[in-house]
Amino acid sequence: MAEQSKTVSYAVRWRVLLKYLGMLGIVLAALNSVPLAVALLFGEFEVAGRYAVMLVALLALALPLARMTVPKQLQMNEAMTVVVLVFLLGSLVSSYTLGAASTSWLDSWFEAISGITTTGLSTMASVEDKPSAFLFARAWMQWYGGLGIVVLSLALFLRNSVAGRKLMDTEATGETLVSSTQAYARRIAIVYGMLTACALIATWLVMGDGFVALVHSLSAVSTGGFSSFDDSLAGLGPDAAAVVMGFAWLGAVSLPLYFLIWQKGPGSLLQDPELRALLIATAALSGLLYLWLPTGENGWLDALLMGMSAQSTTGFSTLAVADLDDASKIAMIGSMLVGGSVGSTAGGFKLLRLLLLLRLVQLVVARAAAPRHAVIEARLGGRRVDDEDLWRAMLLMVMFMLLVFLSWLAFVAHGYPALDALFEVVSASATVGLSTGITRPDLEPFLKAVLCFDMLAGRMEIFALLVVLYPGTWFGKRSGA
Repeated sequence: MAEQSKTVSYAVRWRVLLKYLGMLGIVLAALNSVPLAVALLFGEFEVAGRYAVMLVALLALALPLARMTVPKQLQMNEAMTVVVLVFLLGSLVSSYTLGAASTSWLDSWFEAISGITTTGLSTMASVEDKPSAFLFARAWMQWYGGLGIVVLSLALFLRNSVAGRKLMDTEATGETLVSSTQAYARRIAIVYGMLTACALIATWLVMGDGFVALVHSLSAVSTGGFSSFDDSLAGLGPDAAAVVMGFAWLGAVSLPLYFLIWQKGPGSLLQDPELRALLIATAALSGLLYLWLPTGENGWLDALLMGMSAQSTTGFSTLAVADLDDASKIAMIGSMLVGGSVGSTAGGFKLLRLLLLLRLVQLVVARAAAPRHAVIEARLGGRRVDDEDLWRAMLLMVMFMLLVFLSWLAFVAHGYPALDALFEVVSASATVGLSTGITRPDLEPFLKAVLCFDMLAGRMEIFALLVVLYPGTWFGKRSGA
């Protein structure tokens, strides 16, 4: 059996990695030309100079690599490795450009990782005094990071899993991983673009400030949560905050579902069990927060918006998390862990996996009470669920909790309150961005690095990082195809 495993397992091919990294490097250069234009428009020439240097260096490296000839077929471990490396590359190059408004490289890298993973945590004491290009760049990183995750996460779900079939719906979109991803990307790009355009128009009409509306719209649909105000949505007023948070919640819905509206009509959305779970979870959390939060003029609205923010893993806030009671924090921790839908820009371990876990429990109970030869299958949304899918979902949830636990120990060991430390770690791992105040400029460098790892691991579903860290990914027999 061991010998068979060696013959069917292949290490990544360097030429394939370099080829796709080169192609994605060109895409990164094109995306970063937008903040360059914004910096020039606002006359912020120091920031523009950094972007110009970065673009020249990135293209000089990426263009030769993109011309390499490689096999068309992409291995699963190669796809996952490319996903991890492109997020690392994107955060590293952006740390140089964001450094124009930061006091240290670690803080600028933290900001870049928080942006590209659509987390929204920040070590900045204040952002209202930062250049306009800096504020736009953070929101822009969240926007294309959110789109990239939705598209590239397809590589994690193409091995006959329930999530893969959910993302791909029932239609064949290609023969190889590359062609499937391209077809899926075209569909999702249309939905994502239309959702962004609607968010921008609506927020602009409510706010009256085009730049502020643009920043918050980009952060909203990507469930990112970066704001141009120090007090987040509290600086916008209730009407604008409700509009922004509404589009952020829509970003936590599986984007392929929106495509079904055009095919089958709006009624098809409510047939999705994950969307129904998202509605129920958001309503339940908002109701609990309404009971526990201090009563005020906008008490019900604050409870609703904070509930939507935590469940969608957006990270916008109308209240200071540090001022909430312990019960509210615990409830929000649970919601942040679960997160939004598979195929959305939301973080967490996803509602689909929670539903699969509940199906697993149901299956175990049903089989225990059934005759020995009875055949009982788990089903979700009218589809049969394989046992392998159930156990894979449970494994990822266990790994997610292990990541949170180990990171939490690091914060507790440094003397931080247990509940606040848990909230902070969950917020980073689930790519939420809500903070109890622990994430700050003078946070210990080691703990900043822990949060950076949590943001990357949580956004890339943990498995992708494990594939990169697995020795067999790099050493061993390589496919000649």
